[in-house]
Amino acid sequence: MSAADHPTPTPTSRRSFLGGISRGAVATASVGTLLGATGLRNAHAAGDDEIRVAVIGCGGRGTGATIDALSVPGGNLKVVAMADVFPERLSIKKQSLMAQEQFKNRIDVPEDRSFIGFDAYKKAIDCLRPGDIALFATPPAFRALHFGYAIEKGVHTFMEKPVAVDGASAKRIIELAKKADEKNLKVGVGLMCRHCDRRNELKERLVAGEAGDLIAFRGYRNQTPGHNLDLFPGHGAMPELLWQVRRFHNFLWGSGGIFSDYCIHHIDEVCWMKGAWPVKAEAIGGRHFQGKVNDQNFDNYAIEYTFADGAKFFYQSRVMKDCHQQFGVFGQGSKGAFTVSLSGHSPAKSAIYKSQRMEADNVLWAAAQPEPNPYRREWEDLVAAIRSGTAYNEAVRGAEVSLVTAMGRMASHVGRPLTYQEALDWGDDLTAAVADFTSDSPAPVQADADGKYPVPDPGKFKFEYRS
Repeated sequence: MSAADHPTPTPTSRRSFLGGISRGAVATASVGTLLGATGLRNAHAAGDDEIRVAVIGCGGRGTGATIDALSVPGGNLKVVAMADVFPERLSIKKQSLMAQEQFKNRIDVPEDRSFIGFDAYKKAIDCLRPGDIALFATPPAFRALHFGYAIEKGVHTFMEKPVAVDGASAKRIIELAKKADEKNLKVGVGLMCRHCDRRNELKERLVAGEAGDLIAFRGYRNQTPGHNLDLFPGHGAMPELLWQVRRFHNFLWGSGGIFSDYCIHHIDEVCWMKGAWPVKAEAIGGRHFQGKVNDQNFDNYAIEYTFADGAKFFYQSRVMKDCHQQFGVFGQGSKGAFTVSLSGHSPAKSAIYKSQRMEADNVLWAAAQPEPNPYRREWEDLVAAIRSGTAYNEAVRGAEVSLVTAMGRMASHVGRPLTYQEALDWGDDLTAAVADFTSDSPAPVQADADGKYPVPDPGKFKFEYRS
């Protein structure tokens, strides 16, 4: 690992910027070797090398992560328990997985290992043995709570991003990461871009100086809304808390909102390439059109991140209908421009140009195609670390990039610049109540007499939507 992979130390941690093994440290060839080798430490003292998996959170990403886990060559993983707060979601996802022929022997989740409710995560993890894996794809608000229980039970963890929604939850993850290290537990975080072979090659080339000094970055996630904003789905008979859990992207406490959930990958890519976290964020944003959907999101954000050396990262996100769509991350060095990712998370289609002109006839280097799937790579790396006993913990890095993403969101919502330290010490703990949730608990955000939830109003509140 080169010195460029280590950012300016922050008050939270002086550990490696990559947070343990990265795609560069566990190369593609070694993954197959580790998983196929004989004589490696078994996952369990009894000599059974099968790794059991408990899936906590059965939405779309939970299903995708489960398929990626079960697809690890030679991984010998089996899903033995599932948990969610919505019974229909668990049932549908279990049936969907079991219907896939290649996984018919890798899914063993009878009714007595299918758990519903806010305490279901404990029951699912209790079905595991030390050395097994808990897979967390619940709303990010619950990440620290669930991570802590997995550590207590001695099981490894894979958790989807973001892992925190504000400074307080980021601190919780960082503290828990230390406890995981003490138990030699492996922790993967669903920021798969770091496990992309081609992005890793780009990183090595940037460190070698092929683009010169890294001066500026720009990124875009401008897209059509994922659902019809004119179609208000309605609560029906659902309790308010469950409604907010189901619609977690609409509430800042649940996910950090669409900005934190949608934009974290791009922000992570830039910070990785730069080898540092930004020290400040200035931002604007607003709500131009929300239709009948009642939530706490802005529909557009523009963030200017500043690094300690003065380099800039300009990022914009817009979720609006009938507007120009753009998705990608780009950079400029003193010798030439470069593409980190062009039009999606996979394939990245990374490239370096001979000058600032980003045209096909001016390419210095272009990533070879096709590209291995980074969603599979991150699971290969995690399982390889479990099999070999190699130190592997991505939790701190996951917490720090979740914080940096939230820093941009919060700066937009409050209408003033924020430093990294201010974001870390932010006085509004959005997820403070989640540990005590039951089906009868009040929701963290309450609507007013007109049925409207509190929304950010830049310049008005001390915090995002309250003082």
